[in-house]
Amino acid sequence: MSAAQQHDFPHRGMITLSIMLATIMQALDTTIANVALPHMQGSLQASQDQITWVLTSYIVASAIALPLTGWLCAQWGRRKVFIVSGVGFTIASALCGMATSLGGIVAARLLQGIFGAALVPLSQAVLLDINPPQKVGQAMAIWGAGIMVGPILGPLLGGWLTENFDWRWVFFINLPVGLFALWGIVRYLPENKPAAQRLDVFGLVSLSVAIGLLQLLLDRGELMDWFDSWEIRLEAAGAVVAFAFFAVHTWTVQGTSFFNRDLLRDRNFVTGMFFGFIVGMVLYGTMALLPTFLQTLMAYPVVYTGMVTAPRGIGTMLAMIAVGRLVGKVDLRLIMATGFMLTAFSLWQMTHITLQMDSSLIVWSGFIQGLGIGFTFVPLSAAAFATLAPRLRNEGTPIFSLLRNIGGAVGISIVQALLTRGVAQNHAQLASLVGPDNQGLVGLPAALDPGTAAGLAMLNLEVTRQASLLAYINDFWIMMAVTVLAIPLLMLIRAPKRTATAAAGGDVPH
Repeated sequence: MSAAQQHDFPHRGMITLSIMLATIMQALDTTIANVALPHMQGSLQASQDQITWVLTSYIVASAIALPLTGWLCAQWGRRKVFIVSGVGFTIASALCGMATSLGGIVAARLLQGIFGAALVPLSQAVLLDINPPQKVGQAMAIWGAGIMVGPILGPLLGGWLTENFDWRWVFFINLPVGLFALWGIVRYLPENKPAAQRLDVFGLVSLSVAIGLLQLLLDRGELMDWFDSWEIRLEAAGAVVAFAFFAVHTWTVQGTSFFNRDLLRDRNFVTGMFFGFIVGMVLYGTMALLPTFLQTLMAYPVVYTGMVTAPRGIGTMLAMIAVGRLVGKVDLRLIMATGFMLTAFSLWQMTHITLQMDSSLIVWSGFIQGLGIGFTFVPLSAAAFATLAPRLRNEGTPIFSLLRNIGGAVGISIVQALLTRGVAQNHAQLASLVGPDNQGLVGLPAALDPGTAAGLAMLNLEVTRQASLLAYINDFWIMMAVTVLAIPLLMLIRAPKRTATAAAGGDVPH
């Protein structure tokens, strides 16, 4: 599309409004459900590790469906894909709100992830098409702000809806937004000319099976006692076999493959995928831990939980604004190192949580972690794509997002598994110290007398709280260690040329 055509593009404002509503709706659903998890857990009669399937199912489904976006648009046209994605996402949101069982809501969240995967990359593509070159920067700023509205508004809106209505409205809120966005897309978004491409079905299926079995293993591992269970062994073996088939097929297939092996020849891109995985683990893992900690151990109301976790999104947005001015002027590795150090510092702060603290530690550590994620996000994308051949960028973008989403799903599963195991181990150790023979317990109030059944029950509740606190602290220590250990690996990234860096820096990762 020429600059003149872009300048004369009709209904640019309504198209922008419609697609950004769809984008914000999808971005909101990555965080809006987090603060409602404890309420869902009670309503759906799920354990603490099971309820996180509400998060991981959405992330994994989105990760699997994301690389299909380009092929679907080439096959049927971007407008049709946008409409089908919007309709499917809205219907899936209604199904989430109507779910009466854990299996029902996980299945609905899978549908949400599948249909919502295309909304973010398509909105970016549309904005690039309908704006003239001189307005592309402004358009990408609008798009980037829309992406960041989710982490900021998600906890606040989710908490308010859960407190004043019901957790189901966390999903029902998508219905009016989705319908209005669809009305604008159907009425104003023109169709682009499709150009059919061949789909590597075997590559797609084998990779999807590998990712699905890996996530199933991580979600059910703690419940099934890991490799003592035949189910977990079969899932692990299946994941390895499926990925082996995918790797061999990709390396030997003649012609078009689902994963272009030329991507692996670019060191920056491969290293960028690794760091994207780490960022996903730390970001989503922390977001999954904090709401349950604040609501179950600190007894924070759900609205207040949303308020004290929202500063993370604010920090991310401020950092992304600042880093936009630094990209092309400062070594990307230095910017990313700063981001990782800020993230590690925030996790170190979280290791000092207590059951008597006020909310300031959560607010400031979240804000600093948001800054760290923001200082990592944009330069990581710029570094990953700065040295990649232009012909590979369209194929590399969804794969890059895929690794970040998988990292998020794996991170959530790992921290929850470690939390569950840590609570049990800490409880056993602390409980062994509670008894009539422990002289340190002499002089306790009668209500806590370990010599009585009622007193022992009260002490057990306190032991459980302290065991849970220690398990949360251990999780934060582990994530901090992973973040710190990743910093020296930044040296594997080649410093890209300034011109390439500046160009790549304009692409906001999705």
